[in-house]
Amino acid sequence: MRLSLYAGLVGSVLLGVALLTSCAQRQATTEHAAAPLPGSATPGRQTDGSILLHNQWSLRPAGRQVEIGDFPVNIAVHPKGQFAVVLHAGYSAHHLLVIDIPSGKVVSRQNVPETFYGLTFTKDGQKLYCSGAGKEVVHEFEFRDGQLQAHREIQLREPKKKGVPAGLAIAENAGALYVANVWGHRVTRVQLKGEANPLDLMVSTNASSLVESTPLGQDFDTAAANKRAQAAIIESNPGDTFPYACVVDEKHQRLYVSLWAKAGVAVLDLKEGRLLTVWPTQEHPCEMVLTRSGRFLYVANANRNTVSILDTENGRTIENIWAALFPDALPGSTPNSLALSPDERTLFVAIADNDAVAVFDVSTPGKSRSLGFIPAGWYPTSVRVTPDGRKLLVANGRGILPKANPLGPQPGRDSTNRTVQYIGGLYKGTLAIVDLPARGKLEHSLKTWTADTYRCSPLLAGAKVGAPREASNPVPGVLGEKSPIKYCLYIIKENRTYDQVLGDLPQGKGDPTLCLFPEAITPNHHKLAREFVLLDNFYVNSEVSADGHEWTMGAYATDFVKKMWPLAYGHNGSDKYPYPSEGNFDIAAPVRGYLWDRALEAGVSFRSYGEFVGNGKTPADPGKSKVKSLAGHYDPYYRSFDLTYPDRKRAERFISELKRFEAEGDMPRLQILRLPNDHTHGTTAKMLTPTALVADNDVGLGMVIEALTKSKFWPELAIFVLEDDAQNGSDHVDAHRSPAFVISPYTRKGSVDSTMYSTTSMLRTIELILGLKPMTQFDAAATPMFRCFQANPDTTPYTAVAPGVNLDERNGVAAWGSDLKLNFAEEDAADDLLLNEMVWRSIRGNDSPMPAPVRAGFVFSRGAGKDED
Repeated sequence: MRLSLYAGLVGSVLLGVALLTSCAQRQATTEHAAAPLPGSATPGRQTDGSILLHNQWSLRPAGRQVEIGDFPVNIAVHPKGQFAVVLHAGYSAHHLLVIDIPSGKVVSRQNVPETFYGLTFTKDGQKLYCSGAGKEVVHEFEFRDGQLQAHREIQLREPKKKGVPAGLAIAENAGALYVANVWGHRVTRVQLKGEANPLDLMVSTNASSLVESTPLGQDFDTAAANKRAQAAIIESNPGDTFPYACVVDEKHQRLYVSLWAKAGVAVLDLKEGRLLTVWPTQEHPCEMVLTRSGRFLYVANANRNTVSILDTENGRTIENIWAALFPDALPGSTPNSLALSPDERTLFVAIADNDAVAVFDVSTPGKSRSLGFIPAGWYPTSVRVTPDGRKLLVANGRGILPKANPLGPQPGRDSTNRTVQYIGGLYKGTLAIVDLPARGKLEHSLKTWTADTYRCSPLLAGAKVGAPREASNPVPGVLGEKSPIKYCLYIIKENRTYDQVLGDLPQGKGDPTLCLFPEAITPNHHKLAREFVLLDNFYVNSEVSADGHEWTMGAYATDFVKKMWPLAYGHNGSDKYPYPSEGNFDIAAPVRGYLWDRALEAGVSFRSYGEFVGNGKTPADPGKSKVKSLAGHYDPYYRSFDLTYPDRKRAERFISELKRFEAEGDMPRLQILRLPNDHTHGTTAKMLTPTALVADNDVGLGMVIEALTKSKFWPELAIFVLEDDAQNGSDHVDAHRSPAFVISPYTRKGSVDSTMYSTTSMLRTIELILGLKPMTQFDAAATPMFRCFQANPDTTPYTAVAPGVNLDERNGVAAWGSDLKLNFAEEDAADDLLLNEMVWRSIRGNDSPMPAPVRAGFVFSRGAGKDED
């Protein structure tokens, strides 16, 4: 039936979409688990021409693709329509590219020290403005025949102040530029003629002053870094608005400002510069577009699946357009950019996490209807229509094609002692140029495009072909079915690839030449993989810890996290961009919360050990939960991320809790345990060596598993272990393939499961066992780990193994990289490429260069750093 529905979509898009969405609605409301993919599936180009991503979603991008740079975030089309300027604000060097639209060629490039989102032409097209982000400036250029010239900087404030210019808008009649300061929680007005005289305008009642930033400098001080990190958390308060975009309404003499953190649009009086009101929207309002009459304002709500249409006469929402692929789809579509056709009858919406553009007939606002979808590349960030209405431009933030470099350039050292690598030749965003037919023919073209879009979505169960779940499998196939497994322990480790740890196991798809931590160092990892199930095709959804812990606990990383971590990681010399996730900022949270929120909803008991918990000043001081829903559900004396604290002690603390639970007769059904020391401290002088820290992590893991398998809870227990991210380590398949474990009496012992799984697959399996509703589209659609399980339990306990290395070995002062000052006070604060090279040389020798990582196209690359040209 589902296959016939899909065929119907191709034959008749209107009927087909209705039937498909009805099918999807039944799936969403009954919470059916998706069937697993064939075990041989791996990310990359498939035989049917599609490109399979890590999460079982695929790409079939429409249009001509122009390869551009690292993480394009905004497009400005010149008023005459020949050129488009694309702004790049990723981990790598920030820059502007000018594209000749008819030829699809890059005609010029302009580097900028730093930028974030803001980009606009003047009405006559003679000048271009872009945000200067952490430099607290706006860049002005003259635009002539595709060239950016006569650059000048408009200084908004002292560089040490934290405003961070983002969205820009020009009031042509008044000759003024308006700048949304995303971290300053205000808007700045700049006169473009004569003296600039920047003036800050409040967009809320939050009257806190701009925060001064303290440069990090070369000499890293752990105590000072911790103090700054805590200050960043203190800065986050209920009044924070995170203004994102600006739109000028000349007719009403107003400025509309989307408040990214407040689910509203601030309305400012242009003449008096004062806040008039805030019109409510849904979560994470970001990009906006205003009709020429000034009557209707369209607002993309990135943390929902919607676009709000506001009537500017009264501020009321006359309609929320549903931009997801299916009715009642869970959050996760991430609408983040909008474009109106020149006749204002058609609205185009970039739905970033669905890798598509949704198309709507908005001829009658309030009575909009869906026309279909256009398949895009991976994570479209900006969508624009040319002035003649004949071409659609889409910036695909993560490109379209897998690329790997097993024989690629070796990481080297430059004069600034940064690790460098030709990432630009491996993984870039693209600009799609899509020919739009005339209005009467558009709906016909959309039939094919819509069919391709649905073929890319695993939410359409009929598009999957895989082995069915066996009826006796202990993991339920449908939410609400009973499982013989009562308890789940979810262990989160830090930053290793599969080959680094298990590459020496002959039964798996490993490369032993890349194995840094073989069995002598990680005997428990190896024994667990052999005794239970070896997973050699498991991928983390994330790139770094900032989005890794969000994916690990929430099956999603919000647009805020995805756009902020490249700045925090690659452009943090001014220390303006704090670690954006793990409860540090309310704006980072997914709209449906985290795994423990679903447990709370289902009445399932839960407890966190170190995850989303801030440490006390010393191990003897209690920690504090970073999110309200964890209050009363965490161990305040379990130490979270702290590389000076052994994982063995963390294991001892958890085991003491386990004994308490045994004495009391029961334990929480969901427990989350953080074992972070495989992150390592690199080769920092006098700190424990990478070998010692990974071995300590192995010991801690072995201790926990042994204790649990010898407890009264073992017959009804499943233990899930993964890395939050793979931190760019070496792996011959992809730098984001990582070790993962499923340990239970019901595990298929001694087996190898090569099904392609990801972080969300593990989450989905836990949810099915415990009866938790999925959090987003991604865990709802992920392949459950059915093949890891069997019907008949084997309760033989596990016996931990001691490593054959010195757990107290410390780095010498002559170790490669020991003179470098890196930030290890929080996860991923140190450059990951440099850290991995330090780890490699620590084990393989000072003169042994680290192999270049291999990269497929399914995890967003950080790039080579802000010093890249």
